[in-house]
Amino acid sequence: MVLLKKYFPMIDKRVANAFEATKDVPNNATIMLGGFGLCGIPENCISALLKSGVTGLTCISNNAGVDDFGIGLLLKTRQVKKMISSYVGENAEFERQLLSGELEVELIPQGTLAERIRAGGAGIPAFFTPAGVGTEVAEGKETRIFEGKTYLMEQWLRADFSIVKAWKGDTSGNLVYKGTARNFNPMMATAGKITIAEVEELVPVGTLDPNQIHTPGIFVHRIFQGKDYEKRIEQRTISNSVI
Repeated sequence: MVLLKKYFPMIDKRVANAFEATKDVPNNATIMLGGFGLCGIPENCISALLKSGVTGLTCISNNAGVDDFGIGLLLKTRQVKKMISSYVGENAEFERQLLSGELEVELIPQGTLAERIRAGGAGIPAFFTPAGVGTEVAEGKETRIFEGKTYLMEQWLRADFSIVKAWKGDTSGNLVYKGTARNFNPMMATAGKITIAEVEELVPVGTLDPNQIHTPGIFVHRIFQGKDYEKRIEQRTISNSVI
């Protein structure tokens, strides 16, 4: 490790905070926002985008947050032009904008969304899947038959900026996620022209076990340690009964 650091010095990708990390996100940008439900979402960067006033965003995310949290905050201020998602059932403002025609929406089966993002990161322009065949999802898309079964062609998804959130990261951008935060963050980190990572804990290079790294630093361009994470529960179900 000492020899590697001497002859191949690691790039320090740290920036001061979310505002510094997202300051060059322009109007009409396409951005991927990691997370699953409200788990593993880049809360600090969403707050920074909210305060920056950037508009016309196309947001690629598994979900649209809730009315007062996550991407729902950007929807409330009309900063989002289009949502590309698989689940949007927890956001009344999203529903209102969709039904009124104020918001463009592309709803995608969740597995297809994940694979389109993965394909974008892997440099695969298109692939075939049986999901969506015979439904509105298939309208205008090419189909082919393989071994007697009909498949639908889907194209990759890529973004100007991928904004992800990890549990731990080092100063060279290597990332470790925890739990369901691994559902979309790792693949999104590979599919953006510029990838921004916010982490709960930022550590020096060499601290993380190489066998535990989920996103190699080669994919990450900017990293910072976030703060004040709320970690909300999307739907809280409680019981008054005593066991």
